[in-house]
Amino acid sequence: MALTTQDASPPATHSSKLQLKTYLLILIMIIFGPLGNVLLGMGMKHLSQGSWTAAQLPSLLAGAIGSGTIWLGIASLITFFVANILVLSWADYSFVQPAASLAYLVVAVMSRFILHESVTPLRWAGVGVICVGVAVIGRTPARTTGGVQ
Repeated sequence: MALTTQDASPPATHSSKLQLKTYLLILIMIIFGPLGNVLLGMGMKHLSQGSWTAAQLPSLLAGAIGSGTIWLGIASLITFFVANILVLSWADYSFVQPAASLAYLVVAVMSRFILHESVTPLRWAGVGVICVGVAVIGRTPARTTGGVQ
């Protein structure tokens, strides 16, 4: 009687395609999440210079609806959200969320060069620590549970 064994692991090409898709979607998350927030912030600062009252809320909302910057921010955040839910459908949350933390680097760069904010050396050091953590997480498998890979 001959015993047969089946290899339960997917072919290497399927695994590498999945890994490429995972990293591509995480890259989209890293770029479009911060970009959306920066665009929303820029748009709202343009509409309202400082505090506002409840009576000003309708005109503020009307201005937000008519702002191209805010619509670009919303589109960027929708792109981020779609990438996030797609990658979470095949990769572990404990992998995706830390890997997507590279967005903190993008936030610091955008804050410095687009919003012209001062980013202190201590903040840059913090971003560096996060990037080292992401490098460690990136060396682990994207999926550690059973199911479709």
